[in-house]
Amino acid sequence: MKSVKINNFLISNKEPLTLIAGPCVIENRDHAIKVAESINLICEQTKINYIFKASFDKANRTSIKSSRGVGLHKALDIFDEIKNNFQCPIITDVHNEMQCIELTNSKIIDILQIPAFLSRQTDLLTAAGNTNRIINVKKGQFLSPYDIPNIIEKIQSTNNQNILITERGTSFGYNNLISDFRSLEIMKKFEFPIFFDATHSVQEPGGLGNSSGGKREFVPVLAKAAVSVGIAGVFIETHDDPDNAPSDGPNMIPLKDLKELLLKLKDFDSLAKS
Repeated sequence: MKSVKINNFLISNKEPLTLIAGPCVIENRDHAIKVAESINLICEQTKINYIFKASFDKANRTSIKSSRGVGLHKALDIFDEIKNNFQCPIITDVHNEMQCIELTNSKIIDILQIPAFLSRQTDLLTAAGNTNRIINVKKGQFLSPYDIPNIIEKIQSTNNQNILITERGTSFGYNNLISDFRSLEIMKKFEFPIFFDATHSVQEPGGLGNSSGGKREFVPVLAKAAVSVGIAGVFIETHDDPDNAPSDGPNMIPLKDLKELLLKLKDFDSLAKS
């Protein structure tokens, strides 16, 4: 069983639960810091290791009219402030090879995330691998868990072994995803740490016509089921006002509900790994 070291803790399917959490996208400096501060306090109280997540660009929005984010360079300044204030690792999405190159010399971003739609893009995977950062790959909605070794091999071709794999649901007809929890057990056999994205798994892609819908009420159910399998961690997008968030509001959980959910997940995690 492989582990990935970050800051002062290990990420592994056998180590205590790690949380990846934050708003879907950076809206502005003040909001990002406010959410990060709340998550930091919650994780101090629950004694859970966490990684702060937010996107600087939502490059795969349903509509060309949708808000995309503040962009890479503005985001780096915000990420740097969050990292210094709360001493937490940072994860963010990359969408092309140039973004990987720009981040190569930056010490701000700890984990590069490959979006699910891009999980088979060989040039992007190898460019990310060449940064020597930890790489988190979201399993494509169109992929079987048995396809994951091919993704791992592409990153390993760069001599980078710091790999995380995240399940985020599988396409099930139009505008719908379903979570097959067998996939977690299957992917664990490939030895790398496995995360479960509990919020994107309840997304309804394009379900609102010019944006995606979602059913956030199912996030706790799916998260508890996934943690019960015994995995490295959970990915949860959260927001202080998800109904008015510019991106993925329908599937983000309210920040006020995060602590209660994490306490339950911690119990399930302890039982699964006892």
